[in-house]
Amino acid sequence: MKTQSLFHALTDPSRRKILKLLQQGPLSAGELSQHFSFSLASLSHHLSILKSADLVRTERRGQYIIYSLNTSVTEEIYRLMADLFSKTISGEST
Repeated sequence: MKTQSLFHALTDPSRRKILKLLQQGPLSAGELSQHFSFSLASLSHHLSILKSADLVRTERRGQYIIYSLNTSVTEEIYRLMADLFSKTISGEST
C-alpha cells in the first residue's frame, strides 16, 4: 500500500464522496458525474488520484470504463486506522 498517495487521495471531500458512492456498487464516470457539479475533466482527475492510490479499480465494458471500490485496500486502511487509534486510545506511544 502506498501510504502517502493513499492519504493524499483521502484528503479531498469529493474523492471521499466518490468512494462512498462506489460502496453501493460499480459506476461509470457518467453515472458518478451526476452527483457532482464540477466538470468531467475534474472528475477524471479525482478518479486518477484514487486509481493511483489503488483505492478504485477500472474495467472496460464496451465504450465505458466502470469504476469499483478496491475492497482489499479499503480493508487494509480499516486495519491500519484501527491499529493506529487503538494504540493512541490505550495510551501506548509509537
